[in-house]
Amino acid sequence: MHDLFHGDPGELLRLEDYWADFDDRFWRTSVPGFWKLERQQTFKEPGDEGWQAFADGRWEHSLRVLDARRPDFQSYYRRIAENGFATRRVRVVEEPLTPYLQWELHVLRLRHEHGGLTRVVGADAVASAEASGQLPEIYTLGAEVMYEAVYDADGVLAAARRWRDPELVTNCQSFIESLYRSGQPLDEYFARVVAPMGPPHVG
Repeated sequence: MHDLFHGDPGELLRLEDYWADFDDRFWRTSVPGFWKLERQQTFKEPGDEGWQAFADGRWEHSLRVLDARRPDFQSYYRRIAENGFATRRVRVVEEPLTPYLQWELHVLRLRHEHGGLTRVVGADAVASAEASGQLPEIYTLGAEVMYEAVYDADGVLAAARRWRDPELVTNCQSFIESLYRSGQPLDEYFARVVAPMGPPHVG
């Protein structure tokens, strides 16, 4: 258990229960909005057409799939704005980039362009917070609830944990926000590091 949780293990939710709970709460998110911290450098996303193309080594096709999703992202973030909140994300990036992270940064760039703003920090920015282990994958909805995504050994989402202690949620949100303030806007990082890269080697 990470120190961020102050010994509180949260509630373990089965995947189907987590999705139902998250979907019910998301569109009712209040200020300060949705804040997410992504730390792991690789995941698997079976069921996502773009990820599957990437994983199969069909890089150009995976990018075409992502580009075709632009109208969906535009509609999604317009609806978020109409509901009176915003989403912010911190992406911890280690270099050299893993193949997965190179692909995911293309996804995040599309989100960023349409309102799902992301900032990038290096591993050095979180080193002092990782004395007890790597930071978890957490995200907060307002001050009411926080989730931790729980992955299996292959990096596939398997379950989630939920916390509903407003003080704990607020403290974790503030931690993510502090990283966000110190981070580099994703579009700047992407142009400098990701755009010049060739297709990743997926082996």
